[in-house]
Amino acid sequence: TTYATCMTATTAAYAQSDLPKGPLTLIVPFPAGGATDVVSRYLAKKLTERISRPVLVENVAGAGGVVGATKAMRGNKDGSVLLMGTVSTHAINPLASTPSPYDPLKDFTPISMIATVPNVILVNRALKVQNLKDLIALLKSQPGKHSYGSSGIGTPPHLSGELFKSMAGVDMVHVPYRGGAPAMTDLISGQIPILFDVLSGAASHIRSGTVNALAITTASRSSSFPNLPTASEAGLPGYETYTWNAIFGPAGIPRGTVEALSREFQKAVSEADVQEKLRELSANPVGSTPEALRTQVKSELDKWGPVIKSIGLKLE
Repeated sequence: TTYATCMTATTAAYAQSDLPKGPLTLIVPFPAGGATDVVSRYLAKKLTERISRPVLVENVAGAGGVVGATKAMRGNKDGSVLLMGTVSTHAINPLASTPSPYDPLKDFTPISMIATVPNVILVNRALKVQNLKDLIALLKSQPGKHSYGSSGIGTPPHLSGELFKSMAGVDMVHVPYRGGAPAMTDLISGQIPILFDVLSGAASHIRSGTVNALAITTASRSSSFPNLPTASEAGLPGYETYTWNAIFGPAGIPRGTVEALSREFQKAVSEADVQEKLRELSANPVGSTPEALRTQVKSELDKWGPVIKSIGLKLE
């Protein structure tokens, strides 16, 4: 046993020595108070306890995440500056901005996927549809008559709506809002009949029954709403969209440091209270390797490139 204990201690010490020396900064590229910020603060607190050095959260909002991502990209290459990236920072914004602010694959070091967050397809309670098949049939029978809302142009819910239109072969008018909350208000009051939203933002309204949720957009159901079918199950096979939170550093972080950081984040995500916190926010905990995260970013770029091109989306 002493040999095994000794080995474990050495491995732990070796991993610790690969971590950046001083405090860490986790840049959140969105305002304080949103779901990404809540997840980041919780995780930073966990990591501070685990690695016995402070992990500070810095909110650097602007341009849908680009300002914060650019700041992280220019950070020290010792692993002390990290970014809580999303599908917006690492797929949508670089694809829809000309010129692109950065290369999401070359300018960043993937560290670990933290969690995925499903989107959800919602309708106003007065809309006479019971399920997703009904909605598709209604939209096909009345092309261009109905509108759908989203949290803004170029947001994951907006693109989820556009992917839905192309895969279901329907025509709807997009109504962009300044955020999910005002869009939800208009859905409830009947100003718009359909809303594509992030599940974490819509959860309380689904629970209280003020809106009808037709389907969730991930490949598998959410543990927060086990009775809510996936879009694939409900009549649109192969439709899958979600947002996510993942840790990136600037390009050029030493391999040992990347491995050490990734291991610490994976361990933090696997802790019971972190899992519980993420599920409370309707997120699915992941905790991935750097390689799995790189693959994810590539597949998101492949998926959203054609959608962004087809609608001619250009972000300023």
